[in-house]
Amino acid sequence: MRNKAGARSEQISWSRRFGDHLFTALAVAALLLVLLPLAAIFADLLERGIGSINWAFLTRTPAPVGVPGGGMANAILGSGVILGIATAIGVPLGIGSGVFLSEYGRNRFGDVIRFTADVLNGVPSIVIGIVAYSLVVLRQRHFSALAGGVALGIMMIPTITRATEEMLLLVPVSVREAALGLGISRWRTTVSVTLRTSAAGIITGIMLAFARVAGETAPLLFTAFGSQFWSTNINQPIAALPLQIFVYAISPYDEWHRQAWAGALVLIALIVGTIAVVRLIASRGMMKGTT
Repeated sequence: MRNKAGARSEQISWSRRFGDHLFTALAVAALLLVLLPLAAIFADLLERGIGSINWAFLTRTPAPVGVPGGGMANAILGSGVILGIATAIGVPLGIGSGVFLSEYGRNRFGDVIRFTADVLNGVPSIVIGIVAYSLVVLRQRHFSALAGGVALGIMMIPTITRATEEMLLLVPVSVREAALGLGISRWRTTVSVTLRTSAAGIITGIMLAFARVAGETAPLLFTAFGSQFWSTNINQPIAALPLQIFVYAISPYDEWHRQAWAGALVLIALIVGTIAVVRLIASRGMMKGTT
């Protein structure tokens, strides 16, 4: 009987080990399959764009047609201005909406907001650009960086809202009850305990929203419009990397095509670098908060 039991135990143990190794291998293969297109894109951008990146490209404005050289410094600056406006609009509204849905939105009104956020997540960006055109550009009677920031901010809100809500719902109810049991008010519990506990997930949602809008071109065609000159005035048309890349990519000039590839590489590098820096700062802040 003992031999049969031991053999049965070894058979089960072997099958479990085999299953564990099999599904681990499948998970690794799936990860490599996901990373392969990303690696291919990076490799192609590096091959085509790295040769056109130099100091002049990063510090000069675009050169006239037929004149070699020039750069996209004004577009890099313009992208920073527009994304700054979008972040200032999208992050507070998105986090605030997510907090409301998590803490006070277990009702029909909350269901309406969730449905609206989910629908807005699927709306094409060009439609949001037209909406921002109607709300801002037509009222101002001119294109502007503000209109571009409003369009991108609207796109950020639903992603941040849903990410914030889901992260807050993961905080155990016992944590909230402990804070309330100490006499802390509900709003202070939400701000100081619940949000702080789920900060890492909320930051990840913000970065996903930021990465999504950073490369958008269609909304900016209707709002920021683009410019060939230096500008930091939010009430005037402004250049942006996605717009400049689009203009250069559809042009018939080989020099502009090369600069379009370089601009795409710079745009990807800026997005990745910004996300990495924010995550690093946030992780250090949370580590200090726990010590």
